[in-house]
Amino acid sequence: MKFDKEQLQMVLALFVVAVIAATLLGLTDIFTRGPIAAAEKEALHSALAQVLPAHANDAQADMFVIGREKQALSIYPGKDKAGRLNGFAWEVTAPDGYAGSIRILVGLYPDGKIHAIRVTGHKETPGLGDGIVNNAGWLAAFAGQELDSRNWKVKKDGGDFDQFTGATITPRAVVKAVKGALAFFASKRELMLAAVAEEKEQP
Repeated sequence: MKFDKEQLQMVLALFVVAVIAATLLGLTDIFTRGPIAAAEKEALHSALAQVLPAHANDAQADMFVIGREKQALSIYPGKDKAGRLNGFAWEVTAPDGYAGSIRILVGLYPDGKIHAIRVTGHKETPGLGDGIVNNAGWLAAFAGQELDSRNWKVKKDGGDFDQFTGATITPRAVVKAVKGALAFFASKRELMLAAVAEEKEQP
């Protein structure tokens, strides 16, 4: 099949446009990657400051990983000025929110009690499911709890945690995910303590 001059010019023009667009996209990615990473780091720093017990270290710098590949979790330890461990934080995901997955940062004391939790990402309905972010009293109810201290269900399911008016699925998903985080800690506590001790011993 032969192309006439006009068709060749059109093909060449499309090629040039595609090259320019790809170049612009590449440059945009290069120039925005750093600021986006910095913003994400600052957001995580702020969230860690809320869920970890008072600490003097850079929890992100001291982060270690438990598990491998898809099961790997980034664990952020909190330490005092003397380097003594005073808490752990990590992010869990509730896959069964009303409008999608809910990301939750959980902060625990070394004995397994919750210091605080914060929702770091969700798509729940404004005015209903977003109470997991805006209802400070509901979030505060998790503080001081541990795996065996509560019936980890919402009251509608016979448990101890309130649901929101018109929204049960969202708080149910969060309560279930936080319980899962406590169960994870119960099974991995010695491994996590050993990871912190190993880090402390390194020169």
